[in-house]
Amino acid sequence: MIPSTTGFLEQDFVIEEQSSYTYKMHLTNETIVGYTDLQESMIQAIYCILNTERYQYMIYSWNYGIELIDLIGEPVSYVIPELKRRITESLTWDERITSVDDFTFDVSKEKIKGKFTAYTIYGEVQIEKVVNF
Repeated sequence: MIPSTTGFLEQDFVIEEQSSYTYKMHLTNETIVGYTDLQESMIQAIYCILNTERYQYMIYSWNYGIELIDLIGEPVSYVIPELKRRITESLTWDERITSVDDFTFDVSKEKIKGKFTAYTIYGEVQIEKVVNF
């Protein structure tokens, strides 16, 4: 027997903004010590998004991460505009990131070093990402 009403849908819900308060990652010595907030936590969130291959880990939503594996072996003329699109798409899924702009790319032997600005609700963040192709 299915109940006619549970009262659950009649409750008022308050949707809160995602908190930026999180654990502090120290990438140089690979430790997590203390806490961070606001713009520093956004740098950390961007780092995590850009270093997680999308669709590879069941723990993450399919909206989390970036697709880079299929760019290996592709020509630079394809990789650079595709990187710009994929970086923008992967970062703007986070509602705290309003836009991504000011892309520059430096191509070396088998790597592309991309620099760009992520505009967040906490201010601008300058980011670098190196991609093998």
